Amino acid sequence: MAIFVLMLCASLPLLHAAERDYTIAVIPMGTTHEYWKMIHAGALQAQAELKAGGTNVEIIWKGPLREDDRDQQVQVVENFIGRRVSGMVLAPLDHHALVAPVEQAAMAGIPVAIVDSGLDSKAQVSFIATDNYKGGQLAADRLGELLHGQGNVILLRVQVGSGSCEAREAGFLAELAAKFPGIKVISSNQHGGATRDTAMAASQNLLNRYGAQVNGIFTPNESTQAGMLLALANAGLGGGKVKLVGFANSASFNDAFKRNDLQGMILQDPVKMGYLGVKTIVQVLRGEKVSAVVDTGVYLATAENLTDPKIAGLMALPK
Repeated sequence: MAIFVLMLCASLPLLHAAERDYTIAVIPMGTTHEYWKMIHAGALQAQAELKAGGTNVEIIWKGPLREDDRDQQVQVVENFIGRRVSGMVLAPLDHHALVAPVEQAAMAGIPVAIVDSGLDSKAQVSFIATDNYKGGQLAADRLGELLHGQGNVILLRVQVGSGSCEAREAGFLAELAAKFPGIKVISSNQHGGATRDTAMAASQNLLNRYGAQVNGIFTPNESTQAGMLLALANAGLGGGKVKLVGFANSASFNDAFKRNDLQGMILQDPVKMGYLGVKTIVQVLRGEKVSAVVDTGVYLATAENLTDPKIAGLMALPK
């Protein structure tokens, strides 16, 4: 008995050490946009902080190349379930299609924190994101202010199934209707898709039809914003002739502000999402309580506040 107790006590530190070594998969919607690189940077910040505190975390960063490849993202999640990772941080590109794999992960004892965009499930341990509806409202307020409450506007949607973008679109339309009755939405049923090129093609089609009527445009993500900027320039409608308010996180759009091609951009805090996503998974693995919903904030960038440290920080990768 004494020998058994001695052996058991000697093994405890090894068990404790194993419990403090985690493998966390971080799965973005795509891997090309600057925004997702900022999510990754936040995850790495959390990894470094946890390591300094004695907790070893391996971050595996993997996602589809394009933000419309639902099957690929489902496959990535299923592969990580098979690898028995400790937990996942997932930005689902479709709020329906990713339900089954996330619920499968939960049944396998693998906690999943959802970031950026919602999921139609209660299987996740936490939802860490922007209040996207509020972001759409901010865009409507900015465009309404720029147009002095009068004129015609276009909403170029992103793609069906994107929970975050659909919330932005809904917030934008509801706010316009409530606060700016003098503004008419002349098109809100077109989708730009997941890439700049598809968004530019959709934008060109809209401007060919409505270019003589439109006064303002809202683009709810990075690809639609980039595509519309190109289309406006090609149509000779840049420089503020048509007011554009977008939704992105990248200093690459600073020049568009300087040329007055872009009059407003709604910003999120993707670094915070990645950081809190990893920290939340570790808390769950330790048996700690976590918040079911975390609002990471939403902000408006304009030409006048680009040099504000907070705004500038949200538009660039951490150094």
